[in-house]
Amino acid sequence: VQLVESGGGLVQPGGSLRVSCVASGFAFDNYRMNWFRQAPGKEYEWIADIGRSGGGTQYADSVRGRFTISRDNAKNTLYLQMNNLNVEDTAWYFCQKGFGIGSTRGPGTQVVVSA
Repeated sequence: VQLVESGGGLVQPGGSLRVSCVASGFAFDNYRMNWFRQAPGKEYEWIADIGRSGGGTQYADSVRGRFTISRDNAKNTLYLQMNNLNVEDTAWYFCQKGFGIGSTRGPGTQVVVSA
């Protein structure tokens, strides 16, 4: 199982960014997928998940209305579109398969929101 995130970078407050996660080594379309993040000095935070076929999306209150999770099962890729970013969104962003014991996550991609 391998997950590799990309697309992070430096963005100004109010800006947008899309991060991606390419999955391999498992049947991607058989699993609900998640995005988490970890900001400096803060706990690992679940922010969104999506059903196997792309429906059933759920969001944390902190990102609802600004972030959109999606997936392309033909490309084994998970996406997170982030709009109206603010400095509190600065964090490492991780895609994750599963929760707790047995879960797998990628190395992450860093998003820095700064003027």
